[in-house]
Amino acid sequence: MPCRAKEVVHTLKELGDSDVAKHSQRFFKTGKGQYGEGDKFLGIRVPVLRKQATRYKTLPLVESERLLASPYHEARLCALLIWVKQFQVGDDDTRAKIYKSYLSHTKNINNWDLVDSSAHKIVGGYLQSRSRRPLYRLAKSKSIWERRIAIIATAAFIAEKDYDDTLALSKLLLEDGEDLIHKAVGWMLREVGNRKRPAEEAFLALHYQDMPRTMLRYAIEKFPERRRQQYLKGRV
Repeated sequence: MPCRAKEVVHTLKELGDSDVAKHSQRFFKTGKGQYGEGDKFLGIRVPVLRKQATRYKTLPLVESERLLASPYHEARLCALLIWVKQFQVGDDDTRAKIYKSYLSHTKNINNWDLVDSSAHKIVGGYLQSRSRRPLYRLAKSKSIWERRIAIIATAAFIAEKDYDDTLALSKLLLEDGEDLIHKAVGWMLREVGNRKRPAEEAFLALHYQDMPRTMLRYAIEKFPERRRQQYLKGRV
């Protein structure tokens, strides 16, 4: 009999640690008005979750969708890690189903670690040889997590030395009001610079004076100190 989501949740509950859960609730900003408001944690560290994702890597899609709907953060992360594994070994049909399910359930991919562990592997991976238009729709979403998915997905393209969409989406998100988007955009710009510094510097030459400070700091983190200070002081 195929494994079911409730079996996975039962296993995860047994692995939980209340002290780790309390720390996670603070770390992931679950207080009133914070970005992770109301999220629940079992208290399971990521390496342990990865082992469970391997254990349950054959979980049927309908069951992984149920797991992704869990109120427990670690259950949702486990579902996404399972999808990543299934996507990596799946045929075109399997990958298409996972991609479509992923974008149909973004309301449950609702914290930065959930996005960062999966968006580039699934969304970026699927769109690698396809139209990138879905990313631009996501980048204009009212959902902070869909906007983060859009930019983080481009890590898959950066790895293949394809920078155009990262730079275009970064421009689109320059005026975003959320710090978590500033960090994500700066991170992806830094990844571009790690592979092709002139491409990042060309973007910065046009936009660094208008970039949110956090975005700029993330983008130039690996620059030589003298160059960093030039950007930070507006003297480039």
